[in-house]
Amino acid sequence: MTEGVWLEAALNGPWTRQRQPGIPVTRAEIVEQAVACADAGAAIVHLHAYDEGSGRPSEAYDLYAPVFEAIRSRCDVICYPTVPMGARPSQGPAEARARYEVVERLGRAGLIEWSVVDPGSVTLATFAELRDGEDGFLYANSASDVRAGLELCGEHGLVPSYAIYEPGFLRTGAALRAAVPGSPSPVYRFMFSTAFAFGLPPTEWALDSYLRLLDASDPGAPWMIAGLGVELDGLWDVAMARGGHLRVGLEDAPPGCTRTNAEMVAEAYRAVQQAGRPLATASEVRRATVGSDPLPSARTRR
Repeated sequence: MTEGVWLEAALNGPWTRQRQPGIPVTRAEIVEQAVACADAGAAIVHLHAYDEGSGRPSEAYDLYAPVFEAIRSRCDVICYPTVPMGARPSQGPAEARARYEVVERLGRAGLIEWSVVDPGSVTLATFAELRDGEDGFLYANSASDVRAGLELCGEHGLVPSYAIYEPGFLRTGAALRAAVPGSPSPVYRFMFSTAFAFGLPPTEWALDSYLRLLDASDPGAPWMIAGLGVELDGLWDVAMARGGHLRVGLEDAPPGCTRTNAEMVAEAYRAVQQAGRPLATASEVRRATVGSDPLPSARTRR
C-alpha cells in the first residue's frame, strides 16, 4: 500500500466557544491555526467563518475570502468552508442554488478546492439532550440541495465532501452523484459519535459495514473517518489498514477538549508514521481527487 494518508483538520465547526472553548473565532486565530495544522501535517483544512463581534458563525463571503487568501499566501493546504445549516430542506433548484451562493463565489474566485455536499437529513442531538427532553437540531438537505452542490462542484472543479451521518446518506449520495452530469467523485466521510445519537458507533464492525455499502454503491471512491463529539484514535489503525484517511480537530472532538487543533494533527501524524504509511501532501491529494495539481506549491512539507 503506497498511497499517502490524507489528514484533514476541522478547526472550529458551529459550536461557538460556549460549547468548545478552544476553537478559533477571529480571522487571525483561524489563519494561525490553519497554518499550524498544515505545518503539523494536515493536507486539508475545513473551517467555519465567525462574526467577531457576536462570536457566532456567519456564512458570509466577506468573512471567508480574506481568511482563505491569507492561508493560501502562507502555506500549501486544501481549504474549504461549510454551507448554511438550514433546519428546512430547500424547495427546488433555485432555492438550493441560493444556499450555495457563498461557496459559488469562493469557487469562482479560485479560493477553495472542496465543498461540503451532505446527502441527507439528520437530527443532531446528544444522548443527554434526548434524555432531558430536548430536540437537538434538524440538519436538513433535500435532493435539490445535493444536486445544486454537485452541479456547482462540476462547474468550478471542486471536490464534494460527503458527510455520511447515516448509511442512507451513502446510498443517496452515490445515486445523485451518478445522476448529475459532470459531478466529480466525492470523498465519503463516515461520521461516528459517542456523544450524539446519529449513525453508527465508532467500532470496527461499523466501519466495515460502511465499507461494504460503499463497495456496493460507489466502488473505489476515497473515504475517511470523522465524527462529532468523539475520539477516533482507537479506529485510526483499522481505517488506515483498509485504505482510509483521517480527520481530526475541535469541530469533531468532544466538547471541552483541551488540546489544540495542531496537537491533534500531530498526534494523528505520529499514528500514520507508526503504521508505516506515508503522509499525503496537498499536491498528492489534488492529484488523487482531480487528477492534477493546479496550484503552485507554497512550501515543501516538513
